[in-house]
Amino acid sequence: MIERYVLGLEEVDKTQVALVGGKGAHLGELSRIEGVRVPDGFCVTTDAFRRILAEAPSIDDRLDRLSRLNPDDREVIRTLSAEIRGTLEGIAIPVDLAAAITRSLARDGEQAAYAVRSSATAEDLPTASFAGQQETYLNVVGPASILQHVSRCWASLFTERAVTYRLRSGFGHRKVQMAVVVQQMVFPQAAGILFTADPVTSNRKVASVEASFGLGEALVSGLVNADMYKVRDGEVVAKAVATKRLAIHAAPAGGTQEEAIDPERQEQPALTDAQVVRLAQLGRRIEAHFGHPQDIEWCLVDDGFQIVQSRPITTLFPIPAVDDQENHLYISVGHQQMMTDPMKPLGLSFWQMTTPRPMFEAGGRLFVDVVRDLGLPTSRTRLLEGFGKADPLIGDALHSILERGDFIPSLPDDGRRAAPAGGATPIETDPAIVTDLIGRNQESIAALKRDIRTKSGSALLDFILADIQELRRILFDPQSHAVLMSAMEATWWLNETLEAWLGEKNAADPLTQSVPHNVTSEMGLALLDVADVIRPHSEVVGFLQHVEDEGFLEELPTLAGGPEARNAIKTFLDMYGMRCVGEIDITRPRWSERPTTLLPVLLGNIKNFEPGAGAQRFEQGRQEARAKEQELLERLRALPEGEQKAEEVKRKIDRVRTFIGYREYPKYGMVSRYFVYKQALLEEAGRLVQAHVLSEKEDIFYLRFDELHEVVRTSRVDYQLISQRKDA
Repeated sequence: MIERYVLGLEEVDKTQVALVGGKGAHLGELSRIEGVRVPDGFCVTTDAFRRILAEAPSIDDRLDRLSRLNPDDREVIRTLSAEIRGTLEGIAIPVDLAAAITRSLARDGEQAAYAVRSSATAEDLPTASFAGQQETYLNVVGPASILQHVSRCWASLFTERAVTYRLRSGFGHRKVQMAVVVQQMVFPQAAGILFTADPVTSNRKVASVEASFGLGEALVSGLVNADMYKVRDGEVVAKAVATKRLAIHAAPAGGTQEEAIDPERQEQPALTDAQVVRLAQLGRRIEAHFGHPQDIEWCLVDDGFQIVQSRPITTLFPIPAVDDQENHLYISVGHQQMMTDPMKPLGLSFWQMTTPRPMFEAGGRLFVDVVRDLGLPTSRTRLLEGFGKADPLIGDALHSILERGDFIPSLPDDGRRAAPAGGATPIETDPAIVTDLIGRNQESIAALKRDIRTKSGSALLDFILADIQELRRILFDPQSHAVLMSAMEATWWLNETLEAWLGEKNAADPLTQSVPHNVTSEMGLALLDVADVIRPHSEVVGFLQHVEDEGFLEELPTLAGGPEARNAIKTFLDMYGMRCVGEIDITRPRWSERPTTLLPVLLGNIKNFEPGAGAQRFEQGRQEARAKEQELLERLRALPEGEQKAEEVKRKIDRVRTFIGYREYPKYGMVSRYFVYKQALLEEAGRLVQAHVLSEKEDIFYLRFDELHEVVRTSRVDYQLISQRKDA
């Protein structure tokens, strides 16, 4: 292979990161965008860096030692990195390599001023920010000085800060190479940073400009306060002009120097509004070229902007990828489920297959686009009322967006009337309805457990895909929906009405204590019952306090009282072991898989509660709810038309207590079904491991369902894809 030591920026594009580093690749790509001016220059490539490393084989041993260090081993990191830098800076650049660099200076003149800038291959990536880890030298004059500063840039790959950052980020020191960018120096009237998306609010329609007089290093280093501008739709919508007492300018003998700004200029804006708008438009052109919001360094020279860097903004939360220019308003699904952590690909795909409407993915999380719902008058009312009661923060956000008036399209109603909140047809307050719904759900899960045992290979995944339709049928059963909405409607009615009639706030809360069929409350009470079984056996309690291994249940029978403790825990896990934190993600470890996660709560119950606390707490809640009901009804009867009001409230209370406990059950049924799927899929994954298709069973969590189906069908897997998703 012919080594290329120097490339002009005009020869470089974004595909050449391995050769010219992130900064060099971005600058080369920037120079290709019409209307974007980039200072002339060239790149000293990573081929040159590798040749220099080959001149110092002693560095290998130090790199090995660095790789084994903990990021907190600061003293050792400081010593080793300083030794490596000293070695690199002490290497004489070979004659042919030095000649290649100095020849490239001839185009602008050897005595011209240059900026010499590091460009690491792990710098300015879309997924990580290594910016600022290495060095930049400004106003470097003369071939000898430029060669010296190229060596310093190579050595800066091993600053203490850069080494520590790579250790924390899991980047191997040998995997990162260093190129160097040498560009003609520009001497700007003003310079600064342009973010094509607001870095504070993440609003991608607002550009943020920071500007100061002189070179941008004053701003980047924090030496001066910057003027701040916000630009939206071609207009400056916010501006704050700072007092700028200092600026950094090029020094006559090379390098830079601080200079005081004349008092009369200190509070003048560094840019006019027209220049700010023009800069923002230039940023939009650059953003469109790269396809991501950009963090851009710019210089103003003779009323024209020159771009000296552009890199992706890595701190923005990603947004769902769509290929239209329409407005979208995404609501987080996870927040509604008390699940804000990212989900693995298999978990995402199961949830998307389960839900009745499209789900959009970003950052390992799922979102629903409600822009059309807000555009239609009928659905807008339902959405605002629903979130106003269920999640006031999101409700307020929806109102704020509507009040802007320019984001949500106004759509005519499609002629379909909204279904009543309680369902298509009203239902009676009949406890048998809930009992029947739960019974049918349990029968369906029992049938699933029986039938899935005989399935394997592609047939298993086909079976699961078909069974998800049964899950959807149960989840979105009209009668089930009617029960849920009737309970919520009655709850809202009680809270609003009793506050209006009696001044009683949140009256439904005490009235819904100890309701029947609340599977989450029953689970908590059941764990109190497990504590009752274990509490008398001190040897078991002592053993559980020091458990670390998930196989502890098999050790219990050897202890006094151990068989009883094991049976109690197993009985609990049979009923609730499919649950866990973040349980809507099928890939999350369940309590049955990691029973040690229950022990802190179980031991707390043993210590803090008396025997029989479960039944006692349930009965106490029931009596308190009953007493509160009687108190409210008596107060109502003392009002004008009191008997009528009391009767109406009594009907609503009965409705709430009959139906509200069922609210948790559909999710419990879904999670139960997911666990059956998961167990069967892990068994299939075990066969793939035995066949050497997968490295470990949990690899399937990093595949979407259709990808897993293909792996099972073909016995071939893309390990690189799995590895990338594990590292994400």
